[in-house]
Amino acid sequence: MNRFTTWVSSYKKRLLVGIAAAGLFYTTTSFKDDFFEIAKQLEIFTELYKTVNMNYVDELSPADLMDKAVKSMLADLDPYTTYFNEGDVVRYKINNTGEYTGMGAAILRKDGIVFVREPYKGYAADKAGLKAGDEIVKVGDVLLSEYEEDASQLFRGSKGTKIAIQYRRQGKIYDAQLTLDEVEVKAVPFYDMVDATTGYIVLSQFNQKASAETKQALEELKEKGAKKIILDLRGNPGGLLNEAVNVCNLFVPKGEVIVTTKSKVEKHNNTYRTAKEPVDTEIPLVVLVDGKSASASEIVSGGLQDLDRAVVVGTRSFGKGLVQRPIDLTYGTQVKVTISRYYTPSGRCIQALDYSRKDKDGKAIRTDASQYNAFKTKNGRTVYDGGGIQPDVELPEAKMSYITTALQKNDGIFRYATDYYYKNPIPENGIPNFTSAKYAEFKQFLKTNKISFDTETEVALRKTLESAKKEKLDQSIAKEYEQLLAAIQRSEDVELNKYEGEISKLIIDELIKRYAYKEGLYKYYLTNDTQIKKATELLANTASYNKILKK
Repeated sequence: MNRFTTWVSSYKKRLLVGIAAAGLFYTTTSFKDDFFEIAKQLEIFTELYKTVNMNYVDELSPADLMDKAVKSMLADLDPYTTYFNEGDVVRYKINNTGEYTGMGAAILRKDGIVFVREPYKGYAADKAGLKAGDEIVKVGDVLLSEYEEDASQLFRGSKGTKIAIQYRRQGKIYDAQLTLDEVEVKAVPFYDMVDATTGYIVLSQFNQKASAETKQALEELKEKGAKKIILDLRGNPGGLLNEAVNVCNLFVPKGEVIVTTKSKVEKHNNTYRTAKEPVDTEIPLVVLVDGKSASASEIVSGGLQDLDRAVVVGTRSFGKGLVQRPIDLTYGTQVKVTISRYYTPSGRCIQALDYSRKDKDGKAIRTDASQYNAFKTKNGRTVYDGGGIQPDVELPEAKMSYITTALQKNDGIFRYATDYYYKNPIPENGIPNFTSAKYAEFKQFLKTNKISFDTETEVALRKTLESAKKEKLDQSIAKEYEQLLAAIQRSEDVELNKYEGEISKLIIDELIKRYAYKEGLYKYYLTNDTQIKKATELLANTASYNKILKK
């Protein structure tokens, strides 16, 4: 018996003994049935795992095989129940604490290429001269074209570690040296005054510092004269539930119910109340949300909406009403499990997708609007469950067209901004003068670089041609295919013209980040963002604000 077989046998015995020991605390028939079924399936899996590893024709990595097996199994449940190996655990902790040692930049792998998405001002990547759009070719002796693991791990190390890199910019190869440093990911990356009496706070994520940083921003803005507050949760994907409760606590009294969680396991059923004295329970408040505001962002916006403490402005939020909890496993691994659903103070769960029901493509089915249930806020206003947080004031202009969504997905705007940056001088105020003539250049850039929009129609058409090739029918339909493709492209050109304003805004946003970093973009938003303008106008009109909240 080799060491692997011995280990598997020993591990199986320990696992089954552990399950058996746990089983002594339960006496119901259903649990006994579950116990024997679990034990049976574990034995089958262990035998299969051992057999494949010992007999497969090529060398296998037992760790990689297990990693893929477990992650594939959990993927069938929902996208939030996930297994973390040792490396995953490190990244997960970074997201929650907001601190790590690294290069200080967002990087992304796409189509086998690793490139810098955004360098953070003043950190290692920025100091080394890296810019958005740079393709990282080599890290130390590692060629990234041959490296299939998570490239971000190559930039981890202790403070002061020096890492040599090669990168490609505009077709030329450059060398640089990164000196790793501590990176602080701020939950509140920006706050300032919109006008003499209106404060603006951007809350971008709910890590362990979210409520503390929001409190600091709120108090400083009040000292500067803020009599009204705009809390921007657009694009905030969520995070820690308790931090969402603490952020609400800044604006509502101690002892107020913010959220409840309900689970099949009784110990996971909890009611979360505000536990501290608030900063200000009277200051008029507008919360901005969009389709990327999720989870903890929806707890805050939904809680403040249900308590009639704030007016929610923007577009319907994402609709994630599920709660996860990380559970430590052996050897430094973890599993993050969806343990419950959460409910806002009025009693609604805003979960939009039903992961227990899948369509023919295996995608979770979205709850139909006709099935939403009505609930009442503290002042008797009607709100609904099932599809995210519906704003009190919906802004149609905040919804993106399909062509704009496609341009973001295929990096058309990002790639154009990279090209523009190296062809145009840095504007004095960091804000480019993006004219209609420049927009025409953008459209030509898309054509020259053959950037596909990958709309559903285009994808379906390509699949049809692929099927035709397999069936050797492509020659007979080639002409019709080209005509259809040309018609689609003409339609897309019409859409590009129709939504020039919407797309130009996103191009300007991307360019400002190139010239003046994210901080420059936030400053630009103070006077140019339509949703901030709407929120400011609403807060300035006390009668309209109070009417919405039924005060």
